Amino acid sequence: MRILFITATRLGDAVLSTGLLAHLVKTLPNARFTVACGPVAAGLFQNLPGLERVLVMDKKRYDRHWFDLWKSCVHQKWDMSIDLRGSAVTFLLRSGKRIIMRGGRRPGLRLNHLAQALHLNPPPLPTVWLNAADRTCAANLLPEHVPLIALGPTANWAGKIWPTERYLPLWQHLNAVYPTARPVIVYGPGQQERNLAEPVLRTLPNAIDAGGHYTLTQVAAIFARCRLYCGNDSGLMHLAAATGTPTLGLFGRSKASEYAPSGLHTAWVVAPGPEGDAPMTGLDVKTVAQAALSLLANTAEPKA
Repeated sequence: MRILFITATRLGDAVLSTGLLAHLVKTLPNARFTVACGPVAAGLFQNLPGLERVLVMDKKRYDRHWFDLWKSCVHQKWDMSIDLRGSAVTFLLRSGKRIIMRGGRRPGLRLNHLAQALHLNPPPLPTVWLNAADRTCAANLLPEHVPLIALGPTANWAGKIWPTERYLPLWQHLNAVYPTARPVIVYGPGQQERNLAEPVLRTLPNAIDAGGHYTLTQVAAIFARCRLYCGNDSGLMHLAAATGTPTLGLFGRSKASEYAPSGLHTAWVVAPGPEGDAPMTGLDVKTVAQAALSLLANTAEPKA
């Protein structure tokens, strides 16, 4: 059985869709999967059970990326095609069952919208498939027998970013309760991400630099060894939650009602003001610290 799975360009949305794939892997163990996604999310699927290939959709003018996808898929007879982008491309392919999710944003948790495409209730939680090399990479980078707290100071636009100068007083609150803990600073590839993370790396004592050049599954393995992830609403926040790591999301200019982290142990704090239009500067250190310490106190240390 061959399944075409068309998912998101952005990392966060792609992570949220992994629960659907996990459901299909479990219920259709002999299925072979072709996953189409954006370049940022492509590495997320490299260890997917039953994976045949990942088709990377580089956005092109006049929507020509959809034509490229059609050319890559038209010669295959698909038993099932699932399109989470709401496009028309699967109607132009030979396919048995077609599942097409309506495109665009709408109120409510994105995870629930995805689950409705397969009529699943409750929605399956996101997951990440790791291999031995991913776990070895994380083990080589991170010390053992030390509480590790991952911090994510970056995001894909400035309105989502909590002021970087607040991570030092936040760390002082956390370190007072967990004096042996070490911060793990996580960020994506590229100079812009590095520039956003640099002030936090520079000011936090004993900070471990875990950003910039690791694959998505290596980053997930790093998260899996941490006691907590605390950071902005971003793809990395969703990735941390998918690993089962206790995850605290920081929201202001984005809506927690749509994109709250989804995982076994998650929480979020929201800046005061209109939902989705509250400045992140309004989110004070004490509020974040209290939420982080509460999540730490109420969750067991995850196993690597």
